[in-house]
Amino acid sequence: MFAIIVTGHGEFARGILESAEMIFGKAQKVAAVTLTADESVEDLVNHYQTAIQSLQPASDFLFLVDLWGGSPFNAAQQIVAQAPEHYGLLAGLNLPMLIEALAVQKQPLATAIPHLERAAQAGIRRLDVSQTPHDDI
Repeated sequence: MFAIIVTGHGEFARGILESAEMIFGKAQKVAAVTLTADESVEDLVNHYQTAIQSLQPASDFLFLVDLWGGSPFNAAQQIVAQAPEHYGLLAGLNLPMLIEALAVQKQPLATAIPHLERAAQAGIRRLDVSQTPHDDI
């Protein structure tokens, strides 16, 4: 089972995790890490290290971050680079991705990551009312 660190700017991580748990149920081996406006990338690396310790025992970790290239991504990248065989990093976190991550936590991390990319992309859809049947009331 891999552990999940959900992170992003402001309270995003706590909010999206709370939403996922409303739908999926109580999450196991998951930590939400926030970044406040006055914190640096180094502060965030320290928060990640604390989260990793709190999720022990676990051998593999997946960082789910809000934006590619943002501070949460950059801090996670530093940790992932130290042991890429035990860490994964996906940016562009959305609710379908997180719910699916909770559902596949028992899979190997290398298998889960491409699956989660597809789940996140599939969660982005546009309503086309011209193609939607309407009931006349």
